[in-house]
Order: sequence, then structure tokens, then C-alpha cells
Amino acid sequence: MKNIIGILIFFALLQGCAGKPVTSGTGTEQITANDNWQAHLKVDNPTLAKRLVISNVLTRTTNGLLDVNLELTSSYKKTQNLQYHFNWFDKEGFVIEQGKEPWKSLPLHGHQVVNLGAIAPTKDVVKFRLYVREINETIYRF
Repeated sequence: MKNIIGILIFFALLQGCAGKPVTSGTGTEQITANDNWQAHLKVDNPTLAKRLVISNVLTRTTNGLLDVNLELTSSYKKTQNLQYHFNWFDKEGFVIEQGKEPWKSLPLHGHQVVNLGAIAPTKDVVKFRLYVREINETIYRF
């Protein structure tokens, strides 16, 4: 009887986790059915990467330009002061106009979900990646 209850609890927990986004981690991808949204997120700080989830990535073409909208979610309980920018790639995987898009400030409060959107700079763009970094809050006094 205990085994049956244990098995039922295991499957109930497993079912509750199905389809939920997985945090990015450095070099990892989101594991959900038919979606690979985490491939569009680049975070070089492993601690920060564990606190961010990308989801609901929508793309369309507007006047021949790739138009992107996505959700970035904090899985952390405190406010994080971040910066982000999009990198754009052509069909061969080369970065287009690298370094021309400025970093934008993004205060992300505990467990907050924000929508981020952007339009590609040229018609050659076929892929994108969202880069996110943490702002160093250390105050230096001289």
C-alpha cells in the first residue's frame, strides 16, 4: 500500500513539473515540449543565469524586418539590476551590426515578468539572441 501511494505521489509531482520553463544556466537550454526558447538567452554569469527564465518568444516579420517579443522572468526573490541588448544574426550565423545596439537598463524585481521587444536592424536578420548582464552595484569611494 505504501508503494502505491509513493508511486502516485511521484507521478503527481512529475505531472506538476511538466511544461514548466527551466532556468537558463550557462550553456543550457530550456527543456519543454517543442520549444527551445533558452537558446535565445545568453548570460555569462552562472549565478545570474540560474535566476532568469525566457519564455513566450514570439517573432514576426514587419516590413521585411524580424520583430521579436519575449518574456523574461526572474526566479529570484530580490530585485536585480540588469542590462540587456539583442544581437542579430544572418542565415550563416554571423552577427549583424555587432556593438551598435546599446545596453538598456532593466531593474527586475523579485519574481517579476517583463516583456522585451525589438526589431532587427536589417532584412538580413534571421535569428537573434538576448544578452543579459548584471550591473555591479559596488560603490567605489576615492
